[in-house]
Amino acid sequence: MTDSLPPAGWQVQADAGLRTADDGRLLIGGSPLRLMRLSAAGASTVAGWIAGDPVGKTTAARTLARRLLDAGLVHPSTAHWGQRSRCDAVVPACVRDLTVVIPVKDDHRGLRRLLDALPDVAVVVVDDGSADPVVAPGATVIRREQTGGPGGARNDGLAVVETELVAFLDADVEPGPDFIDGLVGHLDDPAVVAVAPRVRSRPGSSPIDRYEADFSPLDLGATPANVGPRRPVSYVPTAALIARTAVLRDSGGFDVDLRYGEDVDLVWRLSEAGGTIRYDPDVEVTHDPRPTATTWLRQRIAYGSSAPALATRHGSAVAPARCSPWSALAWLLVALRRPVVGVAVAAGSTAALARTFGHLSAGNKEAVRLAGWGHLHAGRGLAQAIGRVWWPIALPLAMLWPRVRPAVLVAMLAGPVIDWRASERRLDLISSIALRVVDQMAYGLGDWQSSIESRSFIALRPDLVERTTVHRP
Repeated sequence: MTDSLPPAGWQVQADAGLRTADDGRLLIGGSPLRLMRLSAAGASTVAGWIAGDPVGKTTAARTLARRLLDAGLVHPSTAHWGQRSRCDAVVPACVRDLTVVIPVKDDHRGLRRLLDALPDVAVVVVDDGSADPVVAPGATVIRREQTGGPGGARNDGLAVVETELVAFLDADVEPGPDFIDGLVGHLDDPAVVAVAPRVRSRPGSSPIDRYEADFSPLDLGATPANVGPRRPVSYVPTAALIARTAVLRDSGGFDVDLRYGEDVDLVWRLSEAGGTIRYDPDVEVTHDPRPTATTWLRQRIAYGSSAPALATRHGSAVAPARCSPWSALAWLLVALRRPVVGVAVAAGSTAALARTFGHLSAGNKEAVRLAGWGHLHAGRGLAQAIGRVWWPIALPLAMLWPRVRPAVLVAMLAGPVIDWRASERRLDLISSIALRVVDQMAYGLGDWQSSIESRSFIALRPDLVERTTVHRP
C-alpha cells in the first residue's frame, strides 16, 4: 500500500476548478465531477496542504493525498522542488537514469538544434528513412531504410534503451534547460508512469505562425493536469515526454498501425492500465509550426483521420461532445427556439442535483451553481462539436431549415470568438476566426472521410452520460 503513495515531503496545490463547501468537508471538482466528503480531520489536513504544508509522513495523510491527486482535485506543487530528489549537484542522477530517443526524417537542421540543447545525456537517434542518412556524433544512430512513421521509430529506439527512464523528443522540438530536471521529480511518485511539458509553437511572422502560437493543438494550456480520457487534458503529445522504460515496454509501446494518434492511444492505454500521466505546464519546450498553409491544412485533416481508429480501440473516449442527456436536451430545445421548455428541462436537472446536496446548509446554492456551469460547459462543448465534427450535417440543415440557422451560426462562430479573446491575440479577430473555423472544419473533414472509409461512425457520436459521483475517503 505505502509503495504506491506520494512522497511525504511533497506539497500540493488546488486544482483551478476545486471548490469547497460545508466548512471544507466537501470537495467539489475533478473531471468527471466528484463530490468528495471528508472528516473534520481530513478537511483540516487538506486546508493545511493548500496553505503550503507538506503531505506528511503518516499513511493516512499520504493515502488521502493519493486519492485527491488521482481525482484531479489537487496537483503536485513543483515550486518547492528546487533541487530535485533524483539529482545531485555534480552528476545528476536524473541524467544517469535517462535516455533521450529522437525519431527524425530529413530534419537535419532541427536535429542539430535539438542535440545542441540537450545536456550530457545518453541519446538514441532513429533515422526513419531520411533521404540523406543522419549523422549524430555522440549518439547511437539506428537507420531504418524504409519510412515507418514516428511510432515505429520510437519503438525501435525504446528497444535499445538501458536506463530506467526514457525521454521522447521530436527533432523539431527544442527543450529548455529545465526539461529533464523540471519533469523527473514527478516520477518520484510511484503511481506516475509518464510526464509531459507544455509544447509551445515557435513564434513566427506569418499568419499561420501567429495562429499556431495562440492555438497549436500540441499546446494544452497553462493549467497542470492529471491526464486521461474524459478529463480536461485528455492526452499529451509524445513530441516531448518522459516515461518509465519498463512500463512502456510492458504496454507494447506505440501502435505501429496508427500513423496519426499513436500518442493519444499510448497515453490512454497507460491510463486505462492504472498509470498516472501528468501534464506540467511550468516546463516548456518549443515546436516548429507547419511551414505552409497547405502542410498545416493537411496536418489538421490527418489529425481528424485518426479519430475512427482511436474510437475502435477506446470507444466513447473519442466522442466529439460529452455531457448529460438533460443538458443536451435543454440546448436542443434552445436551438429549436423553445427556450422556455429548455430552461424547464435545465431546472429539473438542477432540482435532481440539489438532492445530492440536501444535507448541506448551502446545498441548493451549490446545486444551482454546479448545474448552471454544467449546462454552460455542455453548451460550449456541443457548439464546438458542431463547428469541428458535425458541420457536414449542421450546415446543410441550416440552409434547408431557417429555424436552426441562428443556432448553427452561433455554434460555428462563438467558440472562435471566445478563444480569440482568451488568447494572446497575435492575430486580428477576423483572421483568427477564419483560421479557427478552417482548422476545426479540416479536422472534421478528416474524421468523416476516415469514418466513411472504415465504415465505423463511433467517433462521430456524442457521449451522453451522467458523471457526478460522490466519494467518501
